[in-house]
Amino acid sequence: MIQIVTDSSTLYTMDEAQSLGFEATPLCVNIGDFEGRDLLIDMKAYYQRIAEGQIPRSSQPPIGDVMDVYEKYAGKKIINIAMADGLSGTYQSACGARESVDNKDDIIVFNSKTLCGPHRHMVDTAMQMKKDGATVEEILAWLEKASNSTESFLIPQDFAFLKRGGRLSPGAAALGSALHLKPIMYLRKDGTKLDKFGVKRTMLAAAKSVLSYLKEVGLDSRHILYIAHADAAEDAATFKEMFEKNFEGLEIQILELSPVFVAQGGPRCVAIQYIER
Repeated sequence: MIQIVTDSSTLYTMDEAQSLGFEATPLCVNIGDFEGRDLLIDMKAYYQRIAEGQIPRSSQPPIGDVMDVYEKYAGKKIINIAMADGLSGTYQSACGARESVDNKDDIIVFNSKTLCGPHRHMVDTAMQMKKDGATVEEILAWLEKASNSTESFLIPQDFAFLKRGGRLSPGAAALGSALHLKPIMYLRKDGTKLDKFGVKRTMLAAAKSVLSYLKEVGLDSRHILYIAHADAAEDAATFKEMFEKNFEGLEIQILELSPVFVAQGGPRCVAIQYIER
């Protein structure tokens, strides 16, 4: 028997995950005097606190919560598909929890090297493979291939959020001085840092730059495109329409970013991500 485990980078709540047959342990968020868990926070109040100048911060799930999940499924082979190592301590926390339980030999922690939309797809596919009778080895082989067949781009409105979070390379951090410009960030292949992809004057021009790149790499119906946003539904819808016109047959999904990712990318940021099916 195989049990899939993950975290809230997939943008699945605990209840949603359990209804689908897996576990998604939420990351932690604090802002001002409030402490909460990812995807369990009133977003209107959260954005209001940010507008008032309060600074949100995030951290990995408590190691005890992850241990509880591991122990809950003792006797099964557990595959924990974790958020990209380097962007969060979530992967390391999952590994630490593994070393702290009696059933550690039955637990594999997999570094997805990604987050949000592609991470969600990896978990969804692993679950389907499990239902179809795939072995642990077959699921891990597909996950390894998938983790190398995805790219993510972020267009922030407020560069200070990324700079403060320390998830930028030095070269990318230098873009922070480019006032009134929209830096485009991309996630390194190893999933450890966001780096500079380009800079444009508007959100639309930034999205068009990503679109041009994705034409060059051959994005098509073999892939799924995710447009994830932080209270920027209008921008997300505009980008979706633009991509639909340029990529016939491409599946496009719009997702709303959770508090953890708003804390990193800032309000009104938009992420454009793809993964091969």
